[in-house]
Amino acid sequence: MQGAGTGTRTEEVPAAHRWHLLLPHRARLCRLARLRLTSLQDVEDCVQEAMLRAALHRDLDEDRVGPFLTSVTLRLCADVHRHRERSRRVLHRHALAAEAAPGPEETVCSAAEGAWMLQQVDRLAGRERDIVLARIEGTSTREAAGRLGISVKAAEGAFTRARARLRRWHEAGVAG
Repeated sequence: MQGAGTGTRTEEVPAAHRWHLLLPHRARLCRLARLRLTSLQDVEDCVQEAMLRAALHRDLDEDRVGPFLTSVTLRLCADVHRHRERSRRVLHRHALAAEAAPGPEETVCSAAEGAWMLQQVDRLAGRERDIVLARIEGTSTREAAGRLGISVKAAEGAFTRARARLRRWHEAGVAG
């Protein structure tokens, strides 16, 4: 049935004729989707979905099949990008949450390692022990040097030596 300015509606046409109208557009739709998507599976899925929607669209105008398929395909490509970006953000947030919240076993191990390291600080001699204890309390090296009555360079040297000694003891403890 033809109307003024409108083409034949697909609801009045047999299903086989609908597919006959749609299939010539498939290669063009694949090229269009391939320019926007990286995965060939996504390209194929978008084109198949667009053609299926067109085939099932009750009021599809035969004269507008090409523009309809183009519009649907482009929107499906955009949906694929939105879905991928949303998934990427969720995975990123999940990774950040996993880093921010250690599990109970990691918390227990960190506490035990910290307690062991504090025991090792007691093994340090004189200035090295004093400067490390001051730093543990949150004091800067400059403030600790002033409190201990030594130069900043001497405090930095003592702190560096103490850290190196603690690192060696830690490595030896882990290895043996």
